[in-house]
Amino acid sequence: MTSTPIVVHQPSPTGGRRVTVYGHGHDEILGTAYSDHDLVVFLAASGVQDPDSMLDDDLWIEWRGGPPHQWSAA
Repeated sequence: MTSTPIVVHQPSPTGGRRVTVYGHGHDEILGTAYSDHDLVVFLAASGVQDPDSMLDDDLWIEWRGGPPHQWSAA
């Protein structure tokens, strides 16, 4: 388990990043995000209040395998 409840995983070779949230003792896949907007929609749908404000908050979101806000493979 990570210390942050939300993980944006490394960009896939075809683009997009899987998004997972930790809760109820396990990771749950929210979907594949292709933009900040997609990420905000996933977080809002999972009950996160004001998801726009937390995209750069490393206490809540861990960006793995690439810089924040990069949605395509390098």
